[in-house]
Amino acid sequence: MKAAVVGDKGVEVKDVAKPAPKANEILIKVRAASLNRADLAVAAGHSHGRQGGPGTIVGLECAGEVEAVGADVTDFKPGDRVMSSATGGFAEYVVTDAGRAHKIPANNMSYEQAACMPVAVQTMHNALVGAGRLKKGETVLIQGASSGVGLLGMQIAKHMGAALVMGTSTNDARRARLKEFGCDLALDSRDPKWPEKVKEATGGKGVDLIVDQVSGGVMDQNMEAAAILGRIVNVGRLGGMKGEFNFDLHALKRIDYIGVTFRTRSPEEVRAIVKAARADLWPAIEAAKLSLPIDRTFPLAEAAAALAHMKANAHFGKIVLVM
Repeated sequence: MKAAVVGDKGVEVKDVAKPAPKANEILIKVRAASLNRADLAVAAGHSHGRQGGPGTIVGLECAGEVEAVGADVTDFKPGDRVMSSATGGFAEYVVTDAGRAHKIPANNMSYEQAACMPVAVQTMHNALVGAGRLKKGETVLIQGASSGVGLLGMQIAKHMGAALVMGTSTNDARRARLKEFGCDLALDSRDPKWPEKVKEATGGKGVDLIVDQVSGGVMDQNMEAAAILGRIVNVGRLGGMKGEFNFDLHALKRIDYIGVTFRTRSPEEVRAIVKAARADLWPAIEAAKLSLPIDRTFPLAEAAAALAHMKANAHFGKIVLVM
């Protein structure tokens, strides 16, 4: 089969062995695969969890048809249309734990659209509802809201009953489009006064829950914008791995600062997260109330060009490979 593999000179599409499913896995004939920021690190030769190094097949999520199932799989059968987080998804075939997969809704959702959803769904539902403990009527801020995960996060927050949803982007054109995806107040995190604008919008209280995909230099501003007893969930580090941290402000506001990643979670934990997200969100996904824009599609043979397009950071929405 063809796959996008990390080589000595970057990512190259080459022939590799077709995988076979283990007892708890499904084999997917991939029709489309979506890019994520972590793919850039893997493509550059770095590790992302257990994935990384020469010979690694890039990719974290895909959509396609089940071709075969392992002996212990009961929820899927060959021919089912599925979407799933799946390590090594930039390939004609991939295996993944059956507990990570969802059946694609029978609502004319294309494989390209479906491939955009799994990582964003499980990441943001867990950040908002699981780790973030979002309650109806609370306020939410998504740092890095113009990313694909961020765009879906704002929609999920609205769907789960948030009273006010705010999002940040440093790109003027993208920030202007955030309201299309559930954003009530779009903020520029380069503006040193953005925490004050959050306080104004929340009647002086501050925001109840921040989902931070940026980290780095925004941490102290996050705490300034947060309410007393607010929660900050550290999902990503697009702005850097290190930054200033005002320990006194953290204590003064009694903020819960929560780190999350799928890299250190057990299969059982991931299955529980996927199941919880499906229970809360699947009716809305089936009704096309939650969706993501596709910026551009590339054939698998042009995987390196697709990754370069993501690295240029000129896209809005998801970048998709089609097989």
